[in-house]
Amino acid sequence: MKKKIAVEDGLKNMRDFLSSRGYDVESLSKSKNNLDNCDAIVVSGQDSNFMGIHDSVTKKPVIDATGKSPQDVYNQLKGLLK
Repeated sequence: MKKKIAVEDGLKNMRDFLSSRGYDVESLSKSKNNLDNCDAIVVSGQDSNFMGIHDSVTKKPVIDATGKSPQDVYNQLKGLLK
């Protein structure tokens, strides 16, 4: 089963890269009401508490993509979602 990743809307290159690596990727704005259905969340970090996600709206891993390449985020996801 593919792992589902919610990615913030401004990170199209991240969405495309993760999708090409086999993840089921969808927009964070589409998923925000069902974050528990996602395996992880990727945010841009422009707002350190985007939509309250860091305040335990979900127990899912939240990856801050600030300064990271799509490959860096992919590697981090692989480690988190074994």
